[in-house]
Amino acid sequence: MLNVYLMPGMAANPSIFKNIKLPEDKFNLHLLSWFVPNKGMSLEEYALQMCTKITKPNVVLIGVSFGGVLVQEMAKHINIKKVIIISSVKSKYELPRRMRLAKYTKAYKLLPTGLVTNIEVLAKYAFGETVTKRLELYEEYLSVNDKYYIDWSLEQIINWNQDKCDPNLVHIHGDKDPVFPIKHIKNCITVPNGTHIMIINRFKWFNEHLPQIILE
Repeated sequence: MLNVYLMPGMAANPSIFKNIKLPEDKFNLHLLSWFVPNKGMSLEEYALQMCTKITKPNVVLIGVSFGGVLVQEMAKHINIKKVIIISSVKSKYELPRRMRLAKYTKAYKLLPTGLVTNIEVLAKYAFGETVTKRLELYEEYLSVNDKYYIDWSLEQIINWNQDKCDPNLVHIHGDKDPVFPIKHIKNCITVPNGTHIMIINRFKWFNEHLPQIILE
């Protein structure tokens, strides 16, 4: 039985995985949740603390978006069988130009993150799209709306300095992702018409393909 740990994207809770169904005779799924970091906490320190929640040996880590960055950092400290990232990036070179520019201009510090209690603003940050038609739906998925956590997350993504990734890492990416455009992404399994939230609205693709991807 393979133990698979699932890490949601920025500001999202584990309910984004509620429709992910893998064969129960082969996989044991564990859901991870964000916590608000201590003041001044580095991404490495955060990853180390998250690693304490991994109680099984030789696990598979799956992370979505910023959660994909986090599981890569976690994998540097524990023995894992495989890392799979979804709608994420493998290095600083895959970040879109606006994010790379923000690193030097510090423009991200000017973002109105104090408004994140507004679900529309939170959805824009977390999913990269305006969701006025689906607000009730997203209120279910987006629950980590602490301003310090959002500020910290944006700073960690923009300043992430990884230049080389694990060659065995598996990257699944949608060709319609507005947050991390596929033109910057190398060596990935492409999901046609997949957006940044395809773990939610393309769950059938994942239920069909993830078992084989995990076991390969």
